[in-house]
Amino acid sequence: MKPYNKKRFKMILKKNLLAWAIMLPSLCLFAFFVWVPIGKNIVLSFFNDYDFKEFVGFKNYQSLFMDDSFLAALKNTFSYILWSLVIGFLVPIVMGFLLSECIHAKGFFRVCIYIPCMISGIAVVFLFRNIYGDESYSILNVILRAFGKQPQAWASNANLIIPLIVLAMTWKGAGATALIYLSNFQQIDSSLYEASRMDGATPVQRFTRITLPQMRNTLITLFILQIISVFQVFYEPLVIGYGGGPLDSSLSLMLLSYQYAFEDLEYSKAAASSIFLSLIILVFTCLYFGIVKYFERREKKS
Repeated sequence: MKPYNKKRFKMILKKNLLAWAIMLPSLCLFAFFVWVPIGKNIVLSFFNDYDFKEFVGFKNYQSLFMDDSFLAALKNTFSYILWSLVIGFLVPIVMGFLLSECIHAKGFFRVCIYIPCMISGIAVVFLFRNIYGDESYSILNVILRAFGKQPQAWASNANLIIPLIVLAMTWKGAGATALIYLSNFQQIDSSLYEASRMDGATPVQRFTRITLPQMRNTLITLFILQIISVFQVFYEPLVIGYGGGPLDSSLSLMLLSYQYAFEDLEYSKAAASSIFLSLIILVFTCLYFGIVKYFERREKKS
C-alpha cells in the first residue's frame, strides 16, 4: 500500500509541477514573513528576554494571569464580543432584509451601504474619535450644545466606551456583510414569500418564519467569523479609547500585547499574551471548520 501511495503522490506532484512553481515564491514569502515570526514568537514566550538565554517555561504565561491589565483586557474582549453580537451581528441582517424588501433604487442603496467599507479603517476610527471626543467641539457635544445641553465626556465614560467602539466598527463593516445576507435572501424561493403575503403575513413574520430558517447555515458561519474578528480588535481602542482607557475599560488583548512590547519593552510577556490570543482564535477557527463540515455532511445526506 505504501509504494502505491508514494507513486501516486509523485504522479500528482509531476502533474502539478507548474502550479507548484508558480506558488513557490508566494509560499516562501509567506513562510518567511508569517511562519518564521510565529515560530520565534512561540519560542520567545518560554524565555526571559529577547536574547533567548534564560529558559523560564510557563512563567510568562503565569505572570499574565497575575496582571490586572491582562484580566481587564480579557474581560473587555468578551464585552466586545457581546456588544458586537448585539449591534454588529444584528444590524447587517436587518439591513440586508430591508434591501431585499426594497423595490425602487435598490442599486443606489447597495452603493450607499457599501461606501463605508471602502474607507480605510484607521480613517474611520479617527472620524469617530472626532464624533465621540471629550472636547467641546466634538460632533456629539456640538449637537448637545445646539439643544442647550451640557457637553459630555463620551470617550471617558467607562460604561459607554465599548458600545461606542463597536458602533464605529459596525458602521465600517456592516455594509459588506449586509450584501452577503442580501445575496442569501435572493436565493430563497420567492414562492414562500408570495404564499405568506397571500396569507397576510407581516414583514416581521416573513423574516422570522421564512428568512431566518432558510439562512441558518450562513448565520452560523458569519456568527463564528464575527467572534474571531472581534478578538483582533486593536486600533479602535487605541485611537477612540486613547490607548485602552479610561482605566483600561476599552483595553483589548491585541492592544495589550502591543503595549507590553512597545511601551513596557516586555517582549516575552507580549509573546505569551499574543500566543494566548492565538490559541483562543484557533479554538473558534476549529469550531468554524467543524460547523462547516457538519453542514456539508448534512447536505450530502439530504
